[in-house]
Formats: sequence, structure tokens, C-alpha cells
Amino acid sequence: MKFSTKEDIDAPIDAVFDMLCEFDQFERAAMRRGAEVQRVDRLAEAGPGMQWEAAFDMRGKRRELQVEMDRFDRPTEMKLNTRSQGLTGDMSFDLVALSRSRTRIMVALELKPQNLSARLLVQSLKLAKNSLTKKFKKRVGDYAKDMEDRYHKPR
Repeated sequence: MKFSTKEDIDAPIDAVFDMLCEFDQFERAAMRRGAEVQRVDRLAEAGPGMQWEAAFDMRGKRRELQVEMDRFDRPTEMKLNTRSQGLTGDMSFDLVALSRSRTRIMVALELKPQNLSARLLVQSLKLAKNSLTKKFKKRVGDYAKDMEDRYHKPR
């Protein structure tokens, strides 16, 4: 099951990529939504090998998730791999400089079931694909707008 969207941001590509690298902000946002998130690697710099463990409730069941940074090519690409009970996923962020002060970000998420119960979960998600796609696009759009606002905010 795949979701993808793109947004244009009124900020330079380096600034957008730097804001995508504010991992502690993503951790706090997940915690505000009720997830437990913990970074488990010991890397000093952002890059491949960064790892997180998360736990959250979804559809009445506790889910545990491992996330690992697979690709990190500043300032154009970032890819995360996820593993959960019977489900794997890839999330990619691709950035393209449209001009010196404008960036296009393309975000894609692909979920792949690995066993029968995960297939049933993905099948139930497919029934709600339209509403999930709208939520995905809205979240990415809201975050893109937030990045734009932060970039233009007087310091």
C-alpha cells in the first residue's frame, strides 16, 4: 500500500533539509499523540544507521515499531525503513531545488505486509484509502507550511 504527495516550499533546499533533520521535534510530536519514542543509536551526526524504537496504540492493539535511517544524502534525499509485527515500510523524502529560494519535497510511504494478520490490517486500511490519503496529504502540507513559516520567521 502506497501513499505519496509533493509540496512546494518557499525556502532554500538546505534550510528545508535542515528542518527535516530536527528529529527531536518529530519525537516530541509523536509523544504528544500518545506514542512512546526513544532514539537507540549512539551516532553523533545525523546519517545512515540512526535508529528509533516506538510504541503506540492503533486499532485497539499495542504496536511496536523500529525505525532506521537507511539513506541520508544531504540535501536531496532521506529514507527511513520501518519494521513492526509482520509489517515493513519505507518512507522517503526527496527534495528538489526549484530555484535558489524554493524547494519541492516529495514524500512517499509504502507499507508491506509480511504475514496474514498484517495483510488483514493493510486490507482494512485499503478500504479507507481515500480518507487516509487525504490525511497523509494534509499532514505533509501542514508540515510544509510550518517549515515555510519557520524559515521566514524573524530571528
